[in-house]
Amino acid sequence: MQLYIGNKNYSSWSLRPWLLMTHAGIAFEEKRLRLEWEDGSTFKTTLLAIAPSGRVPLLVDEGFAVWDSLAIAEYLAERFADKRLWPSDTKARARARSICAEMHSGFSELRSTFGMNIEASLPEVGERMLRENASAARDLKRIDAMWYEALQASGGPFLFGDFSIADAYFAPVCTRIRTYALPVGTRAQEYTRHVLALPVFREWEAGALAEHDFLVEDEPYRKR
Repeated sequence: MQLYIGNKNYSSWSLRPWLLMTHAGIAFEEKRLRLEWEDGSTFKTTLLAIAPSGRVPLLVDEGFAVWDSLAIAEYLAERFADKRLWPSDTKARARARSICAEMHSGFSELRSTFGMNIEASLPEVGERMLRENASAARDLKRIDAMWYEALQASGGPFLFGDFSIADAYFAPVCTRIRTYALPVGTRAQEYTRHVLALPVFREWEAGALAEHDFLVEDEPYRKR
């Protein structure tokens, strides 16, 4: 398998399948491409030669391309059923799918206001933007409540007890909480610390810190 990803510092969608596969011990070859959205860029031409989306993440399994992080997660769950990537309980599995779908299609204000930026520390931006952007504040409140409910039901340490697709899916939010010092409840704080302390996340983080690649379009709050 080959997994095409973007910059580790910025590409939140790439983090999701990479973390899932690495944590589950699913072997793959990492294909990292510098995020460049212009037509004719190496990023675009490489990806468009494989799949019509022209985006990361992109999984290739024996020549078969699967794009979109949620589709990749579902493909892996079927391909490696023994890994139990979704919770085994029917209702827990349905709830995990529900919150992943909500993350996938929603929280646009939170995602656009607080882009993933692992190497940065921007607490003053977090405070200011939550004060100025009521929609982003509502998104954060919803995630806090969602995590509380899941952790209360499962007992932790992950959202549904054991690590699952849901945890891989919300890992980028954990990085945002740290980068922007976003205020969340005690359970969410503990969960965030737990996810960011995972050896597999630390591996991704080390790669992000080693990039030293400042992309202006992903840096709305800082100048080079």
